[in-house]
Amino acid sequence: MPLSLAQARDRLDRRGISLAEFSRVNDLNPNLVSDLLAGRKKGRRGESHRAAVLLGIKEGFVEAPNAVNPQPSASARPAL
Repeated sequence: MPLSLAQARDRLDRRGISLAEFSRVNDLNPNLVSDLLAGRKKGRRGESHRAAVLLGIKEGFVEAPNAVNPQPSASARPAL
C-alpha cells in the first residue's frame, strides 16, 4: 500500500535525509520531488513516476535508465 504524502515526508525525516539529498542520490529534479510531496504533481509518467515510486507514494516498477528506449550500440548500427 502506498504511503501518504505526509508519511513519505516523515520517512525521509526519520532517516535524516533531506529532500535535496534524496533527489541527488536518485538523480531526480529536487523541484519535482517537492511538487510530488506537496501534491502538485501526480507522478503518472517518466521521471515523476520514478520519483513517486522511489518515495513510496505510488506502487509501481522503476526501470533502469534507458530501458524503455535503449540506444543501439555502435556495433549494432547498420553500415551505411
